[in-house]
Amino acid sequence: MNVKIQVANSSHAKYAQQICDLIYESAQARGTGIAKRSPEYVAEKINAGKAVIALDGDKLVGFSYIESWGHDKFVANSGLIVHPDYRNQGIAKRIKKRIFDLSRKLYPHAKIFSITTGLAVMKMNTELGFKPVPFSELTDDEEFWKGCQGCRNFDILQRNNYKMCLCTGLLFDPEKEMKPKRERPFAKKMVKPILKKKTPNKLFKK
Repeated sequence: MNVKIQVANSSHAKYAQQICDLIYESAQARGTGIAKRSPEYVAEKINAGKAVIALDGDKLVGFSYIESWGHDKFVANSGLIVHPDYRNQGIAKRIKKRIFDLSRKLYPHAKIFSITTGLAVMKMNTELGFKPVPFSELTDDEEFWKGCQGCRNFDILQRNNYKMCLCTGLLFDPEKEMKPKRERPFAKKMVKPILKKKTPNKLFKK
C-alpha cells in the first residue's frame, strides 16, 4: 500500500461520482446527516484546485474539499471521507491536515469552520487549533445553510432557527492565532514583590 495525498487537479475529476457515492454510503452507515453534493459540484472543486485527494495507485482512498462563504470571510473543509478498506490508519488525519494547510494558503485571512457530529473530526479539528463555538459565530451565508437541506437532521436545525442542531460548531480564527500572548498584569504584580523580598536563610549564617 502506497497512499499518496495531494492537491487535486483536473485529471482527478473522473473520481467525482465515486467520491459522492462514498460520502453518501458513509453517512448511511453511520446513521448521521450530511450535506449532499452532486458529482458536477465536486468536479468543479477539483478543477479549481480546492480539494485534496488520496489515492493508492488509481484507487480512490479519500477526499476533502474547500468551500468559501460570506465573500471569502469564512471557509469550510467539507466532505472528508476515507474508503472503508483504508480506515483506522491515520489517513483521515493526513487529509484533514493537508486540506487545512491548503485553506490557509488560499484564504489566509478567512475563518475556517466546521460543523460535525463525528467525534474523530472534532478531535482532529481541536488538534489544529479549532475552538467550539455557537452557530451564531459561523457564517450567516444562506447558501451554506441551504446545503444542510439534504441532511436528515435539517428539521432540527429549522426548529431552532439555525442556532443549534446535532452538529457541533468549530472555528479556527487566524487573527486570534497570530496575536502574541500578553503577560497578565496580575502576574506582574504578584511576582515582582516576591522576587524583591527574597533574603538569605539566617540559619546558615556563621
